Amino acid sequence: MTEQLRLMAVHAHPDDESSKGAATMAKYVSEGVDVLVVTCTGGERGSILNPKLQGDKYVEEHIHEVRKQEMDEARQILGVQQEWLGFVDSGLPEGDPLPPLPQGCFALEDVEEAAGRLVKSIREFRPQVITTYDENGGYPHPDHIMTHKITMVAFEAAGDASKYPEAGEPWQPQKLYYNQGFNRPRTVALHEALLARGMESPYGEWLERWKEFVRDERTLTTFVPCDEFFEIRDKALIAHATQIDPDGGWFNVPMDLQREVWPTEEYELATSHVDTSIPESDLFAGIRDNA
Repeated sequence: MTEQLRLMAVHAHPDDESSKGAATMAKYVSEGVDVLVVTCTGGERGSILNPKLQGDKYVEEHIHEVRKQEMDEARQILGVQQEWLGFVDSGLPEGDPLPPLPQGCFALEDVEEAAGRLVKSIREFRPQVITTYDENGGYPHPDHIMTHKITMVAFEAAGDASKYPEAGEPWQPQKLYYNQGFNRPRTVALHEALLARGMESPYGEWLERWKEFVRDERTLTTFVPCDEFFEIRDKALIAHATQIDPDGGWFNVPMDLQREVWPTEEYELATSHVDTSIPESDLFAGIRDNA
């Protein structure tokens, strides 16, 4: 009997799971894979980005509870399990010079201590594959960068019996990936396809300002076909009503064009303890045959 396949996605805030790799997770859920989203913070300091909810006193005063409810809805849409690590959102500092981060926030936690909570989750869930952000956080939000740091520590420590003995029996995940769905080749392809159809593209400004958000081009190693689940991805993202404008450019790209031009979600293989061939089309490549 083969061992159950399990995927863990480690994210900084509620809504990150729905904008980064959501269609991939929905695809694997449909195939019987157990998928767990680990959310490091509650998103307490996140801005209200949906114009329709800006100025709503209840939302402003109960943002933590509201975002938890949004996460519950998105989790059900995606069909995944979800747990909170319980750290406090650091917020995105703005200004020149940048203000100091608030005391007690996630980004100021001791990395080794904070990683212990994730080690416990890994040992309990026993995933073969983990996804998270690269060293730049995907974009330089302090919580995304901290999520990368603790995931890197926890990935290796979870299998070491001498590390975090209080966190349960050791379990070594086999592969670690960075989410790279926001990549330049995909963005250019969609942008050019929209213009070729005589349509307005929401990606023009992004491409002009690309270097402000992305420090370097990443190596895409893994292209997961998941276009059948793009609607589920979008529905899950819209569930995070405080964080997304359902009338914004994100949702104006026709689904048939997305499927035709770029039907995959992309990842960068960061660490593998199994043999695999690049490029891949499956996060469990090299694992399925040995499960």
